[in-house]
Amino acid sequence: MSLPYYASAEQIMRDRSELARKGIARGRSVVVQKFADGVLFVADNSSTLNKISEIYDRLGFAAVGKYNEFESLRRAGIQHADTRGYQYDRADVTGRSLANAYASTLGMVFTEQPKPYEVELCVAQVPPQGSDADAQLYRIGYDGSISDEKRYLVMGGQTEPVAAVMADGYVEDQDLQSAFRLAVRALGAPAPSAGNSTTPPAEPKTFTESELEVALLDRRRPRRAFKRLRAAEVAGLL
Repeated sequence: MSLPYYASAEQIMRDRSELARKGIARGRSVVVQKFADGVLFVADNSSTLNKISEIYDRLGFAAVGKYNEFESLRRAGIQHADTRGYQYDRADVTGRSLANAYASTLGMVFTEQPKPYEVELCVAQVPPQGSDADAQLYRIGYDGSISDEKRYLVMGGQTEPVAAVMADGYVEDQDLQSAFRLAVRALGAPAPSAGNSTTPPAEPKTFTESELEVALLDRRRPRRAFKRLRAAEVAGLL
């Protein structure tokens, strides 16, 4: 008679975390940053399957990881926002409430389901037109953890070189052109070498407009702040 398999709760959580982190790291990176007129999203993405989208009037969404999993979360977020706006008021639909709802769902899946979602999410919000309030960025992890980012965030892929470039070059209230070029430079940063001194350092990656997905939340727009940039507009920024 074979003995039942046993693993401690700590080991199960470690295994789930490792699975989720590996799934997220297999994708390509997304940079979300504040700039003078709102929030800029730039993704290394040549696919027609979007990583960036609109959720509600002044809310944007970005994700990395397994597409089918974060797409289902995106649709659920739209339904959550529409329902809340209909039942109460459109002004009651906030980035914080949506981020909390995502965190609750991901946390429940992580602890109660056999397999966690292999995703990391960002919810961004810009204030109403004419307001002096700051934009908000929320990062939601695969385990339901949530954090309020003050300037920018990097998700997916090899985040270390991308985050290093962002940390070195980020400036408060920069214009769209400067913010975009910083994000592109960060996304193209080469991964660190494996320690082999005979291997020449990798060259930074360059992008064409078809290899980037770009959108922004423009706080100057009167109601719907989200705008996806067309290929010609991205080419102009490049």
